[in-house]
Amino acid sequence: MRIATWNINSVRLRLPQVLRLIKEQDIDILCLQETKTPDEFFPKDELENCGFKHLYYRGEKSYNGIAIISKVEFSDTSYINWCKKQDTRHIYVKIKNNIELHNFYVPAGGDEPDILVNPKFEHKISFINEMKNYFSSDTKINKILVGDLNIAPLEHDVWSHKQLLNVVSHTQIETKTLLELIQTGDWVDIMRELVPHNEKLYSWWSYRNRNWEISNRGRRLDHFWISKNLFSLVKSGVIYKDSRSWEKPSDHVPIIVDIDI
Repeated sequence: MRIATWNINSVRLRLPQVLRLIKEQDIDILCLQETKTPDEFFPKDELENCGFKHLYYRGEKSYNGIAIISKVEFSDTSYINWCKKQDTRHIYVKIKNNIELHNFYVPAGGDEPDILVNPKFEHKISFINEMKNYFSSDTKINKILVGDLNIAPLEHDVWSHKQLLNVVSHTQIETKTLLELIQTGDWVDIMRELVPHNEKLYSWWSYRNRNWEISNRGRRLDHFWISKNLFSLVKSGVIYKDSRSWEKPSDHVPIIVDIDI
């Protein structure tokens, strides 16, 4: 089974890119973040016409939004309103072999990395801590977690560890909390199992940098994790950088993983 995750930065604006990805890469399940559209305007018909008959999504106008589109049937669907907010940042489905597939869009956190003066940053850290508490209690469940977690946890997940230590997405409190989430939830960070920690690895490049590929000032904000007990089923994984050069691209690129489910 080929599963992909992608912060699409508006599913209606970039529907051609979505359709191109699922066709060219033969995707079975695609998890999207930042769909930025209310449910009544989600492009359901176009995706169903491409063979994705099973869809679960939650959206809101202009912000957030999350979706799972699939050729594979779901046995259950649900979501959690993290931090008691009614925003659309999480959904999960059950697929074959009773595997839970969780799709997240974690708050970006604003510009000031201080929980005492920046409510957006406090929300982000609280969100990750709630995830940590939730997943530490069910480590025996077969599960996959994907999404834009808005944190680049390792030194070589950013273009300059030294220059970004005080920049939101790579601060010590963020990286420490995310790595604790991985450990307590018994997760395997698939891309960092497949790519050595001392190699640069990114999934996001700013729109502000027109020569993004030459300067390569990226960050690994997007993640694909799996339960340790399922990691042996993983056959391959890639951050699909090509899509960043497509017409009207998202600033994020997909992660595509093949799993023997």
